[in-house]
Amino acid sequence: MKIIITAGTGFLGKNLEHYFINKNHKVKILTRNPKRENEIFWDAKTLGNWKTELENADVLINLAGKSVDCRYNEKNKKEIYDSRIYSTKVLQQAIDECQNLPKIWLNASSATIYTHSEIHLNTEKNGIIGDDFSMNICKSWEKEFFKVENQNIRKVALRTSIVLGKNGGAFPKFKQISKLGLGGKQGRGNQMMSWIHIDDFCEAVNFIIENEYLKGSINITAPKPLSNIEMMKQLRKKIKIPFGIPSPVWLLEIAAIFIKTETELMLKSRNVYPEILLENGFQFQYNNFEKALDKL
Repeated sequence: MKIIITAGTGFLGKNLEHYFINKNHKVKILTRNPKRENEIFWDAKTLGNWKTELENADVLINLAGKSVDCRYNEKNKKEIYDSRIYSTKVLQQAIDECQNLPKIWLNASSATIYTHSEIHLNTEKNGIIGDDFSMNICKSWEKEFFKVENQNIRKVALRTSIVLGKNGGAFPKFKQISKLGLGGKQGRGNQMMSWIHIDDFCEAVNFIIENEYLKGSINITAPKPLSNIEMMKQLRKKIKIPFGIPSPVWLLEIAAIFIKTETELMLKSRNVYPEILLENGFQFQYNNFEKALDKL
């Protein structure tokens, strides 16, 4: 297969590229800073020569979007919104000009589209979608993505939870703070942590590509979310750190200012379940956090 990954030089993109190359597929990366032979320049806003790469491609995977790991000031909020909407919009323009469309277009989304929930398990069918900055970003993103229905291209929005891997994402940060003795509960510790191992993330993307009846919004997350307090406890046990100082909300608010992030990323309860994947026979290698930790 010929696979195009936009904004594919980050944690998820690198792992997907490695995964598909190992399956002997041809992978092209659209990026603002091309350095390798298989990388092509794009600015994620305007049509350019890159659009010819979509001709006769089998798969398009769009991962573009400014990281939400920042302060939610007006400048950053605009960049978070624009980077998602404009990249999706310009890809649609390129698709509309294609003579030979990709068979499937997978667009990044986020499990944070669901409201804070410590008890209710959000599936694709019964998930409760709320109304705040982060959820509205996700809603606008998916609305832009599904706005145009091309007859010969299958569209899937990847509602992805926290992705855990050795070489990026959240896990190295969790491990580092735990080693420093700061790996206690964050806030009340009741917030549910939805997560997925990077290997299962790549397998899930491939599973969706191979199963031609799958489309729409799909939760990309392991089937067993766990509370923040339990996640940190298991991590401390695995790395043999006997204690973890808890972080009350007021301390997290202060720390977030200094490290230029938002407490929502640590305190929101993402209680999400991959119903569509499981109903269609996907099998997780790491279906519980302890298994994932053993691998990590």
